[in-house]
Order: sequence, then C-alpha cells, then structure tokens
Amino acid sequence: VQLQASGGGPVQAGGSLRFSCASSGRTSGRYVVGWFRQTPGKEREFVAAINWSTRHTSYADSVKGRFTISRDTTENTVYLQMNNLKPEDTAVYYCAADGTLIRSGWPNPAAYDYWGQGTQVTVSS
Repeated sequence: VQLQASGGGPVQAGGSLRFSCASSGRTSGRYVVGWFRQTPGKEREFVAAINWSTRHTSYADSVKGRFTISRDTTENTVYLQMNNLKPEDTAVYYCAADGTLIRSGWPNPAAYDYWGQGTQVTVSS
C-alpha cells in the first residue's frame, strides 16, 4: 500500500483546509485510513479514521463537529475536511492505513502499517 497525502498550508483561525490521501494497493474489507497529527516534542495524536468498506468513522473529541473524514471510491482517496480551524490545530498531519484494524485499534498510531508523508498546517490567530 502506498499513500500520497496532499493539502495543508497556512490558514487563519476560523478558516478551512482539506487534505487528501490517495491510496493504492488496498486489499481487505477491514481497510482503515486514519489521520494523525504531531507537534514538536509530542506524540503522534489521533485525529480521525474511516473504514473504507463500511464508511464508519471515528473522531478525536478535539475535532468533532469541525473535521469530517470521507472517502471517494472512484478516486481511491480519503479526504479530511477541516473547518473552523484553531491555532491548536497547528501540526504536521499524516495519513495512515492498515488492512487489519478493528475499531478499538483505530486511534493507535502504532497499529498502522502504512504512512503517507507529513504535511504542515499552521493556523494563525
């Protein structure tokens, strides 16, 4: 599985951004794509995840109601729409994928086998 992430950049507080994560090589019905973020000196933090087949989703409490994860089967791409961005959303964002995760494992970055490159988001107040 290969992941190609795009999107991100500078934005003012209250603004919006959309990330894309294009994947190839997806194989199983338990294929899950997640988004994580990381700031210097901190551990990688779960943001959101989606099961490719069922479209079930999960969000971190800090982004519920502001971020939306979705997938496009024709493009083999998962999107993360981020609205009402806050300065505390500033981080490097990563998409990740795995073909064997059960739902309880979605927030754990160590459970994902495949990672895209990170992309910086900077939210200014």
